[in-house]
Amino acid sequence: MSEPAQTTPAPEGSRLPVRGPIAGRFDVRATADSHFSWIRTRLSVEQTLMSWVRTAVSLIGFGFAIVQFFERLQHTPGVTPARFPDAPRYLGLALILCGVLGLVISIWEYWWSLRYLWSESFLPIAGVTQEARQTPIVAVAVLLIFIGLFAFFAVLLRFV
Repeated sequence: MSEPAQTTPAPEGSRLPVRGPIAGRFDVRATADSHFSWIRTRLSVEQTLMSWVRTAVSLIGFGFAIVQFFERLQHTPGVTPARFPDAPRYLGLALILCGVLGLVISIWEYWWSLRYLWSESFLPIAGVTQEARQTPIVAVAVLLIFIGLFAFFAVLLRFV
């Protein structure tokens, strides 16, 4: 027989009791300090995703540029042929794939962090409604995933 879920009384200034296995771990108090701490944490999650987007754009762009540069260099008259002519293409594909995978992982981490921040324990200090939690950075990240996949398959199938 399992034990009933642990519930602690509501902390001062809070409307909801803390439930579940983390009930005794910390108390969430709805104060100005905790509200602004929650906002700082929320903004740092956004900043982390934006950093991942910046890194992924660099990886995808640099991978594509490497492929293009060495492809043009091989066709330049007077240049000795490379020992491994496909090596830049494989390096470019690896960089593009790393950028796309980084975006996928970062979006998953972003959504996981948001689910945690919007969990029942933190609702008293969130101070905003559920509708106000959408930002355009996720749409930008998803668009970059499609651009990265297009670049990957364009290089893989030698369309470029």
